[in-house]
Amino acid sequence: MKQAQRWLVLALALTVLPTGAYAQKKPQAKPAATAKPTPGPKPPAAPAPTTDIEIDDPNVAKPAETTTPTADSASTSPGGGICDIDPTACPKASDIAALGSREVAADVYAVQQIYALRRHRFELNPYWSTSLNDQFVSHPGPGLAANFYLTNVLAVGVNGTYYQPFNGDADFNFEARRATRLAVPLNEYLGAFALNFTYVPIYGKFSGFRKFIFHYDGYVVGGVGGMFTRPYAVIDSDNRKFDYELRATFNAGFGLRVFFNRWFAITGEIRDYIYQEQVENTTVANTQVEQQNRKTWIGETPITHNVQAQVGLSIFFPFSWEYRLPK
Repeated sequence: MKQAQRWLVLALALTVLPTGAYAQKKPQAKPAATAKPTPGPKPPAAPAPTTDIEIDDPNVAKPAETTTPTADSASTSPGGGICDIDPTACPKASDIAALGSREVAADVYAVQQIYALRRHRFELNPYWSTSLNDQFVSHPGPGLAANFYLTNVLAVGVNGTYYQPFNGDADFNFEARRATRLAVPLNEYLGAFALNFTYVPIYGKFSGFRKFIFHYDGYVVGGVGGMFTRPYAVIDSDNRKFDYELRATFNAGFGLRVFFNRWFAITGEIRDYIYQEQVENTTVANTQVEQQNRKTWIGETPITHNVQAQVGLSIFFPFSWEYRLPK
């Protein structure tokens, strides 16, 4: 009996279950229908994007204008602007006009300044000289030169050399005269002077002793002057006595000057003094009267080259100077 009741309850539950599920799915009420809006005029279609912008087209939005800060706005900005910090960074229009009208210096110096400036300086040059091209007699002697530099490369000056106590006859010449009774006409020098012009085309420097830098310059020199000479009586020394006479000379040469500092240098020079010499007559007159006649003493008058080597010192005054170059 109890088992029949259980089956009856189960059948009743199965019958009631679909009914409850269906009750949960009741249809919802539909919303009330609303009136559709009447269609109005359609808005204009947006133009297709293009790369060109028409400024006059009112439908195209113009880009926002940007402003660049000026010097005045920068100066009024919070915290101060560049013009407040550095007023020179913001020049005025008047300053720009003045700078534009200013003359520009076109000279540009790209080389080192000359070590020993010579312009408007006085050079004193004591030297010792000796002849090079006379194998029978020598003409050494001291000399002194003075030059004033008009520019850094051009100078005008004078020089003089004194020979008289130092003229020497070669030993070979003396022995040949005594052994063979043959003699060569000789001449003696008393002194010489000249007006010179010096030009300095070369200057530079070199290293010496792996430790020092020496500055040098090379120059050429030429001028006119005079020389006092006389024949040396060797043919008829008993009757002939010659006096010194002035000969016009022309000279030309070249030299090298090496500086130890800006006012002191050592100088080497070779110069040729060209003049017309008078030599002793190699023949002797037959009579005593003719031998006393001075016109019979002089023989040829050749053009003579007295090639002279000089070694000396150069001292420049003033000792120092100041460079003044255009700006």
